Amino acid sequence: MAAAEHVDEGDTEDAQRVSAEDDGHPWSYLQTMFSYLGMGANSKTYRMKCMLCLPKCHEIKAFSNSPSNLKKHIERAHPQHLTKYEQRTSQKRKRASEAGTSTLKQTTLLDTRSISQSAVDRAIVKYVVNNLQPLSTVENEAFRELLTDLLPTAKVITRVTLRSRIEDLAKTMKNVLIEEMSEVDHIATTTDAWSVRRSFLGVTAHWVNPTDLTRRSAALACRQLRGSHTFDVLATSLNDIHAEYGIRNKVVRTTTNNGSNFLKAFQVFSVDKNNNEPEEKEDEEENEMEGVEFVDMTSILDENDGFEFELPKHQQCACHLLNLVSTVDAEKATANDGYKKLQCSTFSKCYGVWNKCGRSCQAAEAVEDACSLQLIRPNATRWNSMFMAVESLLKILRERGEPALREICAELKVPM
Repeated sequence: MAAAEHVDEGDTEDAQRVSAEDDGHPWSYLQTMFSYLGMGANSKTYRMKCMLCLPKCHEIKAFSNSPSNLKKHIERAHPQHLTKYEQRTSQKRKRASEAGTSTLKQTTLLDTRSISQSAVDRAIVKYVVNNLQPLSTVENEAFRELLTDLLPTAKVITRVTLRSRIEDLAKTMKNVLIEEMSEVDHIATTTDAWSVRRSFLGVTAHWVNPTDLTRRSAALACRQLRGSHTFDVLATSLNDIHAEYGIRNKVVRTTTNNGSNFLKAFQVFSVDKNNNEPEEKEDEEENEMEGVEFVDMTSILDENDGFEFELPKHQQCACHLLNLVSTVDAEKATANDGYKKLQCSTFSKCYGVWNKCGRSCQAAEAVEDACSLQLIRPNATRWNSMFMAVESLLKILRERGEPALREICAELKVPM
């Protein structure tokens, strides 16, 4: 009989819990002790009514993230029900923990089974390409161990396979670009050449998608240049890249810096397809400057019989041009003897500090310890490096004052 009464009581509590969940009760397992009246004045509290205080109506506010106020009420007003309250809350926590563990195990098992070897290979290729990692990454013991620890059944592809996959992806992407640019009538390109032990030429393309009018950009090439960066080598390489993607007759402008080799390449091989611009030609003739190099086209054609191509119209980089303008204007300022003397004196001291920090690790560490920053050194190939270098010195003056700068000069043995 007692067992039957116990079952009935359990069934009643389960039914009440289901009913509480339907009514939006935040803690359905406490339904027999507290009923839910609704949200409080703000969304962070609940209004609860104590069922143990009946027939007296006692309303309690409880925070939405914890029923601790309800426990305090039980301890203060109904201590004989405290054990029952703690049993119900502990059972709830246990059920939640078991459910979470079961879900985690099931998710982990399903995820492990769903990852195929081909997906692992694609992930490795994507990691190496997007992060510009060397092909030898797949031979690194730590990388292989990381992958096998995460997925014991996975195999790491070899270096040869990785190279082959990347080459295949490059061919696929190239074909997609060729097909997309075949539907465009006008394309602009940019190009630049640089050297880091070896010489390279980079070319990018830019166009407007005729369907949705969105701007599109793509890197067409980054390939090694052998020999000197002469105008004919640059012109030949750029023409080959345009022809490779089938856009020779679509490129309306090519933007480069103002290097003499690029300027000469376009002076010699660029042909303006719009010959109805007499005003521009007149302006160009009026703006001729001293030092223009006249090229003997006959000798060039005799020496380079294979140059049967033409480059698009040239566009000089505006940013680089403005930098050159400001550089020339800054040089003109030195025509003033007083300014020139002050400039030479100031920058000789600055270069003394910069050179010390660049040649000595101890000097750089001394500056960092004293001022909590590392000085920036001027670099002729970086347009704003002089500004940044001077600004780093001025930052020391602003934040720490002249004594700090004098201390640095004394430490580096540079006259102040």
